Amino acid sequence: MTDEAKHPDIQSIRKEIDELDAELLRLLGERRKRSVTAARAKEVEADWFRDSAREQRMLAARIQSGQDHGLDAHYVTSIFLDVLDDSVRVQREYYQERANKDAGLVRLAYQGIEGSYSHLAAQDYFSRKDASVSYRGYTQFRDAVESVEKGKADLAVLPIENTTSGGINEVYDLLLGAQLSIVGEVKLKIDHCLLGLPGASIADIRTIYCHPQTVLQCSDFLAEHPGCKIEYFADTALSGRKIHEDGDPTQAAIASAEAARLFDLDVLQSSIANQQQNFTRFLVAARKAIHVDPRIPCKTSIVMMTGNESGALIEALLVFRDAGINLTKLESRPILENPWEEMFYLDFEGNLTDDNVQAALDGVTRRARFIKVLGSYPSADLPARSSTTTASSAVTSASTPGADASEAAAKFIPAPEKGKKSGYRLASRDYKSMDTLIQVKGVTLGGSELVVIAGPCAVESAEQILACAREVKQNGGHILRGGCFKPRTSPYSFQGHGYEGLEMLVAAGRQYGLPVVTEVLSPDDVAQVAETADILQIGARNMQNFTLLSEVGRVHRPVMLKRGMSSSLDELLQAAEYILAGGNQQVFLCERGIRTFETATRNTLDLSAIPVLRSRTHLPVIVDPSHAAGKRDLVPTLALAAKTVGAHAVMVEIHPDPETALSDGPQSLEFSQFKALMSELVPQPEGESR
Repeated sequence: MTDEAKHPDIQSIRKEIDELDAELLRLLGERRKRSVTAARAKEVEADWFRDSAREQRMLAARIQSGQDHGLDAHYVTSIFLDVLDDSVRVQREYYQERANKDAGLVRLAYQGIEGSYSHLAAQDYFSRKDASVSYRGYTQFRDAVESVEKGKADLAVLPIENTTSGGINEVYDLLLGAQLSIVGEVKLKIDHCLLGLPGASIADIRTIYCHPQTVLQCSDFLAEHPGCKIEYFADTALSGRKIHEDGDPTQAAIASAEAARLFDLDVLQSSIANQQQNFTRFLVAARKAIHVDPRIPCKTSIVMMTGNESGALIEALLVFRDAGINLTKLESRPILENPWEEMFYLDFEGNLTDDNVQAALDGVTRRARFIKVLGSYPSADLPARSSTTTASSAVTSASTPGADASEAAAKFIPAPEKGKKSGYRLASRDYKSMDTLIQVKGVTLGGSELVVIAGPCAVESAEQILACAREVKQNGGHILRGGCFKPRTSPYSFQGHGYEGLEMLVAAGRQYGLPVVTEVLSPDDVAQVAETADILQIGARNMQNFTLLSEVGRVHRPVMLKRGMSSSLDELLQAAEYILAGGNQQVFLCERGIRTFETATRNTLDLSAIPVLRSRTHLPVIVDPSHAAGKRDLVPTLALAAKTVGAHAVMVEIHPDPETALSDGPQSLEFSQFKALMSELVPQPEGESR
């Protein structure tokens, strides 16, 4: 029985929903027009176009209004952050069009056919531009480049690198010899799909047509189907057209969902890439360079060849450091005519009109054997929002939480201990005087902002971890914690759900936009856990498990190293040295209480360790008051004390119903207690309420 037969009024309800959606779209269009009007006003009144303070106030008001309509804060925030980003992009395009009035870039060349990823990237590039665009696909990258060089097209869109398969060498080589300038970039999320004829089944597929880069990006999926023959095609969408024309149900193609729509194919399976966060960066090239409005974040790309002697490359790169310029990419390519010599491609943040960029290029020119500026262009990345722009902090703060913590801590941190002989060279202040900053999904550990890590001791169910994630996000927390592999004193205690629990934790973190941290117990588990967890935790019992420490030193994920319950600070730093020596420089230390003669608490929180560690090491230092106290009523006081003495972060355990928790219930905060604690850890400005 159809929905209409079961519910005769379903059609009228759907009609009302359609009308509401149409009104929403109309209003979004009107709002975008107002963004352009605002850009015109800012052009006269100011030299900026992102007002972070106003965004904070606006989000607070929108969240309050949304709650009046029964909408939760996370939902409202996620919508309006997208709206704000769109407004910023529209205003950026307005300024760029004003700065390049005679550009007239309307004919666009790309490699492939309609429905290819290059075509989708080209459409994305012009999605906010006020221009009439004609698109023309070419068989080869070289053909697209030459069409611009010869004046047949105004722009070429070229893929340069993928987050899974790496750089696209042919395009690098073309850019070196082409008489073009890079004028823009696009970062496109790639969702590879297996396409087949309508009614076809994966079990019947014997031949798969795809681009060579796609094979690298989808190697795991292809390995699961060893009986399928792989046939290479020059373009993803072309492979879709091929199976459409052949009409053979045993053939499939790897291409976009848009290609399936264009060629009347079925999506047999979507999201088949090895990595779900699979992006390709495209460069946009033109015959002439453009002027980038100084208000817009800008990138510059160059190619250089240094002398073939010791230290030549590092001397050139140090020029950028000395000029205060951030390099965002360094890639080498062999020089075909000069065996064993390399050409280096660099991207860095900065505008060619900036004095420090000009000075740096002069310095590199004096040290390089060859240098070519490929272009200066607007960055595809928006200016970073304040890290306080969350569902809770939009309500509670328009300032920088944690700044008062660092100011207070500065009074208690002694001068660095110089010349101290130890077994931790890489972790010492002698080796690196500046504080290490660890960045994970927009959260910075080691800076002036106090970071809050919260979640249950153990992941018990999908519902439980989702409830905790929602509470962390709602109240301005930054990172979601949860134990999946639980080392317990008793073999009869709950040991965690293992990888099933890890899936629940990661899913909850993604739903609420929170990085996740979980403990890893065995060296054999490190690589698999690191595939999905954002931060790996080494627990107190494993602080001197040197095999495990060496293994986490080989992965690229940040590592939280907890102090052993009977360990000295030197022993903690020496344990960190194992990780650093393995190559992983993203280590932060956690004070979680030590064993003493005290019996009133589970452990004794060593608050003096924080300023001492900060004097000895550049690594971030955090505090876990939950494991130190063992009693939830003591946790808030210890957390506030940790903030006062200069901890970079505080980690607390929370639970929807601590009395029924399968692990460490007595030390887990109730949600109401966590909310009250957050109001003190991240104080709200006057005139606003949580």
